[in-house]
Amino acid sequence: MSDSTLSGARVCADRFRSVLSHYPTGVVLVTAPPPAPAQPPPAMIVGTFTSVSLDPRLVGFLPAKSSTSWPRIRAAGRFCVNVLAADQQQVCRGFAARDPARWEVPYRLTPAGCPALVDALAWLDCEPAGEVEAGDHWFVTATVRDLAVQRTGPPLVFLRGDYGRCVA
Repeated sequence: MSDSTLSGARVCADRFRSVLSHYPTGVVLVTAPPPAPAQPPPAMIVGTFTSVSLDPRLVGFLPAKSSTSWPRIRAAGRFCVNVLAADQQQVCRGFAARDPARWEVPYRLTPAGCPALVDALAWLDCEPAGEVEAGDHWFVTATVRDLAVQRTGPPLVFLRGDYGRCVA
């Protein structure tokens, strides 16, 4: 294989997206307390969530720089990561499309006051720890302050442009 075949010059955005679509990602909903009592809580669907460190307890995700939700979540100073279950595709689609009825889904507040979906597999209360520019995204790290498993089952995953489930 020639060096030109390996160069980044031949990797266009569509090809990059197509090849990486063969790697599944988990799907989470990141929520924060509402900025005012009459306003809905800020929320965003994330497919780049990952564990970063055990000591200290850090997680990370990559919101797009163009996100209008991330600045509102960042401003809250705390957020909840809701690990979605395979049977929550419609919930995911509703939040991704900013459906006006998205907050009709049952939720309760975590100890930090963030919305945790009642039917999510798990939730993690977090505080932003750092944010680094990463191309057209931000790489956000967060300290986990509290967490719980709410139920067991397969997680919602995103693979090749569609939602599915992962079975252990």
